[in-house]
This record gives sequence, structure tokens and C-alpha cells, in this order.
Amino acid sequence: MYIIVIGAGKVGYHLAKLLMAEGHEVMLIEKDRAKVGLLSFEFHDSIMEGDGSTIEVLREAGANRADVVVAATGNDEDNLVVCQVTKLMFLRPRTIARVNNPQYEELFAGLGIDASVSGTKLINAIIQEQVKAGDMVIPLLTLKEGDVEIVEVDLSHSSPILHKKIKDLSLPPGSIFIAVIRGEEVVIPHGDTEFQPDDKVVALVKRTSEQALREML
Repeated sequence: MYIIVIGAGKVGYHLAKLLMAEGHEVMLIEKDRAKVGLLSFEFHDSIMEGDGSTIEVLREAGANRADVVVAATGNDEDNLVVCQVTKLMFLRPRTIARVNNPQYEELFAGLGIDASVSGTKLINAIIQEQVKAGDMVIPLLTLKEGDVEIVEVDLSHSSPILHKKIKDLSLPPGSIFIAVIRGEEVVIPHGDTEFQPDDKVVALVKRTSEQALREML
């Protein structure tokens, strides 16, 4: 498939990398020139500078032949405009929007956006699962097509990743940490996050990498 991703923040960046690793044709659009310059060494011709909410930029990116357009910026209003312009002018692509405020999900659906994803609601749903299974890696949610899962890992006191920073770990291909549940607190992980005993680590992982993730933790 040909997939256009708008916004090269953490979500857009990792999504584009995952899609490319799966063999999809991807175009990542970012309006920050400095960020485009840095990422061009990694994405080469698969990244372009521009405002993804404009017809001209979407047309240049090939929205007329895209299968999916994903609005993944950190601004809900921008994501809505991207999806509306895509639907109005190019008709064919399926539109998916990142929603930072979960209260906007109903609005997005009412305005014709094909799908919306709220990280806030996702994490809340994971917490509500109340999965209790020792040190095992438990699939909490299998995403569409069944190739990617969200799993929860209970870290034992002998886990080899304890007191290590995420940026110092080599994760299996197609996997990423998306939350750390520490007591009553939910920590959104970043490169300097260190794991502690009894942490519950929530990860997004391809099924082919699940065993490698299990062995690592």
C-alpha cells in the first residue's frame, strides 16, 4: 500500500518506520524544515517538507493514488483539517486521525473521518484490563489484520532491563514501548526512562518479534 503520514513527531516517525519495515511505500510529510533535514538521512526520498493540510502539498505527495492518509500531528485541529481536505479533494484515500483529546473522537467520526486513534483512551483501556499473569507477556489487544499486538510485561526483580534506559536497549524489530504502569502512575516512556522492579511495561509488537521481546524482558 501507499501510505502518507502527516507529522514527523514521535508518533508519525515511528509509524512511518514500522510501515516501511513492513514493505509499504510511505511518504512522511513535515513542515519543520530543520526536522526534515535531520530525518532526510534516514528516510531519503520518503520524507518531504510542507504543510500536510494544504491541497498543493498533498497533491505533490501523491494523495490521489494513496491508499491511506494518516494525520499524526500533535494538534487535533490540524489533524481534522488534513483528513477533511483529503476526503474533499482526493476522495479515494482512507483517512486516519490521531486524536489527543478523546472528547473529539465523536466529532471526528461525525465529520466523516474513517478512523481515529486516541492514545489516552488506549492507555486507559489497557489499565482497565487489570491483567494479572506474573512475568508472562500477555496479548491485551490484537490490532486489525492480526499481525501487531499490544502486550503487557510484568518485570520481575531479575529482569535484565532493570535500571537501564530505553535509549540504551536494542528492541526487536517492529516493537516499541508505549507505556509504563508504575503503581498508580502511568508513565509515557522516552529515551531516558529507566525501568524499575514491578513495572508493568506496555509494548506494541509484531507477532514475529514477540518471542524476541519475551526473551529480552
